[in-house]
Amino acid sequence: MCIMRSSLILPLFLAGLSLCQAQTTAPSPAQAGATRPVAVGMAVEKRTERIHIEDAGSSIDELRVGGETRSITVQPKGDMPSYQVHPGSGQRSWKIAIF
Repeated sequence: MCIMRSSLILPLFLAGLSLCQAQTTAPSPAQAGATRPVAVGMAVEKRTERIHIEDAGSSIDELRVGGETRSITVQPKGDMPSYQVHPGSGQRSWKIAIF
């Protein structure tokens, strides 16, 4: 009889645990105002910044989208061609022919 009771208690206990984990609680009013719900399929608009810095030696244009640098273009003063700096690696690249 004792073995039969323990064999019934364990599955019931595990079922109760799984039900407790499946339940969710509603967020408190303070938490509800902290985040904005976003509809599925709706694009989130990111802030775009264009930064221009100029000194005696060059002019630098930077494009940031959502706080992440996307492109950096450097135009040296004089007859030197402009070049791009890749944000991830820091490598430079020049455009040879511009049409």
